[in-house]
Amino acid sequence: MSARVPVLIVGGGPVGLALAGELGWRGIACTLIEQSDGSIEQPKMDLVGIRTMEFCRRWGILDWVHDAPYPLDYPQDYIYVTGLNGYELGREPFPGRGFEPCPPESPQKRERVPQDMFDPILRRFAERSGLATLRYNCELVSFSETPDGVMARIRNTLTGAEETIEADYMAGTDGGASTVREQLGIGMTGNPALTYTTNVMFRCADFARLHDKGLGYRFIFIGPDGVWLTIVAVNGRDRFRMSIVGSPQKINHGEDDIRAALRRAMGRDFDYDIMSVMRWVRHELVADRYGTERIFIAGDAAHLMSPTGGFGMNTGIGDAVDLGWKLEAAIKGWGGPSLLSTYEAERRPVGLRNVAEASRNLKRMLSTRERLPGPEIFADGPESDAARKDYGDWFAAIMRHEWFANGVMMGYRYDHSPIVFPDGTPAPPDLSHPYVQTARPGARAPHVWIGESRSTLDLFGRGFVLLKLGRASPSTTGIETAARARGVPLTVHPFADEKAMAAYERALVLVRPDGHVAWRADAEPADAGALIDTVRGQTGQARQQKLGSQR
Repeated sequence: MSARVPVLIVGGGPVGLALAGELGWRGIACTLIEQSDGSIEQPKMDLVGIRTMEFCRRWGILDWVHDAPYPLDYPQDYIYVTGLNGYELGREPFPGRGFEPCPPESPQKRERVPQDMFDPILRRFAERSGLATLRYNCELVSFSETPDGVMARIRNTLTGAEETIEADYMAGTDGGASTVREQLGIGMTGNPALTYTTNVMFRCADFARLHDKGLGYRFIFIGPDGVWLTIVAVNGRDRFRMSIVGSPQKINHGEDDIRAALRRAMGRDFDYDIMSVMRWVRHELVADRYGTERIFIAGDAAHLMSPTGGFGMNTGIGDAVDLGWKLEAAIKGWGGPSLLSTYEAERRPVGLRNVAEASRNLKRMLSTRERLPGPEIFADGPESDAARKDYGDWFAAIMRHEWFANGVMMGYRYDHSPIVFPDGTPAPPDLSHPYVQTARPGARAPHVWIGESRSTLDLFGRGFVLLKLGRASPSTTGIETAARARGVPLTVHPFADEKAMAAYERALVLVRPDGHVAWRADAEPADAGALIDTVRGQTGQARQQKLGSQR
C-alpha cells in the first residue's frame, strides 16, 4: 500500500524543516523523512542571517528565535590573538544578540542561534500547521519519476520495514552526500577540497577565567605560520568548538594532535572534556542542475561552501522559500507550466555567487599564510607593540568583508529570471557591504517603516502584492482583473508614504510571494494579462518582449 502526498521532502536538517514549514504555512501538505533521529552532535551553523530572520518574521516565529537559549548578553566579539594567554592583535566588537540594533535596511538583525537551538525551532514551525508529517529514522532507498509524479521507496532504519510513498513532487534537502542528487546523476562543479579541517567540541566551565581576553564569540589564532586555529563559543556558556583549519592536504588529526592544539591555544594545560570530533572538508561546489521537472534539490545538496561568512544554511533557507511558493502555485493550479523551472534559473546563480564569496572569505582569513607575521609579533617591547598593531589593523580590515556582509545575505537578485520583468534600469553593484536597497525588478523589495512596528516587508508573503504608491493613484483594474481571471492571489495596497515612494521609485510595484520585485512602472501595461502570465510562469521571453513593447 502506498500513500500519496503533494510533496515529499528528503532530509530533515534546517533547509528541509524550513521547506516543510513554508509549505504548511502556505496550506500545502507534505511528508518529510530524515534518516537520523534529528539530534545534533556538532552544530554546523551558528548564525541565523538577517534575510532568514525576515522570513522568521513572516512566519510568525520571531519570539521563538529570540527566546533561544543562547545568552542575550554574551558579547559577539571577533578576537585575533597569538594565543589566549598571548598577545591580542585586534578585535571586532559586537554586542550580545539582545543588544545589537537592527540596521536601517531591515526590521530584523542577524541572530546567534546555533543549529542545535535553531533546528528545534524550525521543527516546531513545521509541525505547527498540522500539514507536515515528520518521520525520523526513515531513509530513502530509491525513487522513480513519471510525468505525473514521483514514487519513492523508503525504509525505517530501526525496523528495516519498507514502504512506498507517492508524491506529486519531491525535494532533496539531504545534505552534501545527497542521495537524491546522486540518484539523479547530477554532478557538482568546483573545488572539492579547499581545506581539510578538524572540529572538536569541548566543554570547559571556567574557560573565560583561564585567560585575559574576555568574552568573545570567535577567537582566531595567528601563529608564525599564519591562521591555524579558531575557537567559537557555541552556546555562550561552557561549550566551545575548536577548528584546526588545515590545508588542501589531507591530515588526520589524532587525539594527541587535538590536545596539543588546545594546549597551544591556551598557552598551558587546562581542564576540559572532549565531547565529539568531526573531520570534514571545506568545499567550493555547486550542482550542475537543481533537479528535474518534479524533483528538486536544495541546501547543501545543491551547494557546498566554506562556512566563512555563515552563508550555507541561509542560502538553503532562500532555496526553500523560492521553491515553496512555486510548489504552492503548481499544486493549487495558478502557476504556469514554466514556473517550477525558474527555481534553478533563479537559485543556481545565487548558489554560485554565495559559494564564491565564502571562498573569498576563506582566502582573506588564510592570507596570513602569505603575509606571515614576523617574529617581533610574538616578542615583548614597544617595537613589537607597534608591529602587532600594524599587523592586527591589516587583518581586521580584510576580515570586515566577512563580518559585515548584509549585501550577500539580502542583496541577491534575480536579474535574468524569465518571471521577472526588467524595467531597463542599470544593475547596481553587487557588494557585500554596504548593502543598498533597490526596488529594481528581481531584487528583494525594500524595507520601509510604514507605521509603528510595521514594515513594508510585512505586506509580502501569501500571494502577489501590488503596491500603489503616491497620491495620483493610477488604475490597477487591468492587473486585478487579469490576476483574478487566472486564479493568481493578489492583494493591492495603496498608500502615499513618502519614504516608501522614494524607496520603490515607481507608482506601481508588483511584489512576488517571496518578497522579490517582479515588475514596476508608473502605469498599468496595455496588456495586463501578459504581465500576469509572465510572473506566474505561463509564458516565456517572447511574451515578456511583447509586454515590453507596450510599456
